Amino acid sequence: MLLCKCKTAGLKTRKTEYMDTLQNMRIFMRVVDAGSFTLAAQQMELTTAHVSRAVADLERHLRTRLLNRTTRRIALTEAGERYLLRCEQIVSYVQEAEAEASDAYVRPSGRLRIHTMTSFGQRYVIPAVSSYQKRYPDVAIELTLAQRVPDLLEEGFDVSLVLARELPDSGLIFRQLSSIYSILCASPLYLEKHGAPQKPQELLDHHCLQLVSPVSPLDEWAMEGPDGREVVAIKSNFHVNVAEAMLLALKEGMGIGVLPLYSAVDALRAGTIVRVLPQYRMQDMGVYALYPSRQYLDAKISTWVDWMHESVDKALQDDHQALDRLTVHSP
Repeated sequence: MLLCKCKTAGLKTRKTEYMDTLQNMRIFMRVVDAGSFTLAAQQMELTTAHVSRAVADLERHLRTRLLNRTTRRIALTEAGERYLLRCEQIVSYVQEAEAEASDAYVRPSGRLRIHTMTSFGQRYVIPAVSSYQKRYPDVAIELTLAQRVPDLLEEGFDVSLVLARELPDSGLIFRQLSSIYSILCASPLYLEKHGAPQKPQELLDHHCLQLVSPVSPLDEWAMEGPDGREVVAIKSNFHVNVAEAMLLALKEGMGIGVLPLYSAVDALRAGTIVRVLPQYRMQDMGVYALYPSRQYLDAKISTWVDWMHESVDKALQDDHQALDRLTVHSP
């Protein structure tokens, strides 16, 4: 612990020294440009003593004289001329870096690393990326689809889009973009063969297929219906972690399973699956954007989160309305 504290203190000391040296370089350049310690001090709103001490500190650090001084004028030494050229280059690089960093705060540009859940990303995020890049062509998107909640700081993501009933206390900043729910579905063939359950507890007599999620329990289905919240303990001999794979299993007549709204709508419209217990739906989950910090938020992050808030909410509303319009046929 003591060693760590010593290292930290040493890093802070060196950082302060570098900052002091950079400021002394700026003062030295101003003195040369003004031709006078006094005039340079006035231009920089510093005292003449401060300016004189800054140049003296540089000379002491370099162990060489940079300026020849008389009571009336100053002149660069040969070493001072060489050092002035380097100072101008260094300060110019620093100014460019500062301008780029400041510009990132106001103008979206550079690489944006995004994580999102797989099926959700395919349905909503990729179309949003397409429209976002038309609006902000200087932003390069690196999109990762994965059924997990990543460590943003460890893995270097700028934003993670996750679905969850509630978020753990992670210290991350979050913004809720919308909300979503899942429904129970099966193939017409399965229901013709096994019958359709009329109430949640009858699911225990059926083959239940489990969609594995990092934010939902494996052993129960919690539903909202006419009588409020009902929980059914589930025992399943089939688990899969991607909604598209669950949809295929349902089409094959393997049983009854949970599908997110966005994975079910098109298949319901086509009639390859039907909704089971249509008066029930799974508990709502929030759609959240997670990012590391609110302070000095990079423009590409803030504009992306705003873009997703608008586009995802609209797309989900369209899917909700589509589901409402569908005629659910129960065997």
